[in-house]
Amino acid sequence: MRRPSNALALAVLGLLYEQPMHPYQMSSTLKFRHKEDSIKINYGSLYAVVDSLLRKGLIEERERIREGRRPERTVYGLTDAGAAALLQWLGELIAQPSPQFTDFEAALSLMPALPPGVVGDLLAERLTALEKEAAEYERIRATIPDFPRLFTVEGEYRAALRAAEAQFVRGLLADITEGSLDGIAMWRRVHELKAKDRTTPVMPVLMAEFGDRLPEEPTEPE
Repeated sequence: MRRPSNALALAVLGLLYEQPMHPYQMSSTLKFRHKEDSIKINYGSLYAVVDSLLRKGLIEERERIREGRRPERTVYGLTDAGAAALLQWLGELIAQPSPQFTDFEAALSLMPALPPGVVGDLLAERLTALEKEAAEYERIRATIPDFPRLFTVEGEYRAALRAAEAQFVRGLLADITEGSLDGIAMWRRVHELKAKDRTTPVMPVLMAEFGDRLPEEPTEPE
């Protein structure tokens, strides 16, 4: 069975595993539980997800209700196929590591396009933001000391990732600032060349000056 295209679909199945709900109740429940910190929640996209799950037979309409002057709302429930899909998808996500292509990782792979000093300033800015996020997380956690850990464990995971990222950023920043980053001489040379003429091809110069440290560039077959 194909995995859902986004975590919101899995969240809808998880909510309906608890009890039948209409979309507004789903959205309110996710926000009340602060799941928007882990799952991108948009009311419009929620309806699209619900329609998709309905077409696939993973959920079904249970009833239509009207409360006072509010518009009529459709209550959805989980089908047997939906329950099986939830357990399979959730099990795979928990058990099997999958590559996460983050924007930060992509930026790191292209980092040499910016001068070392600029990258150092940007990393310092990122580190400050991470530390503020960590402080805010601890503040919020202190306000709910008796809340069951079962319902906040994703926050712990995010905090652990944040701490690991902060440690990495702190170390990389120190290496750049101290000039001890392996390859920083080449990095600086690139921007010396670009400062003189932005159109200058840098690889021929780098190969001439640092060829023993660089792999040969691929060539087109004859």
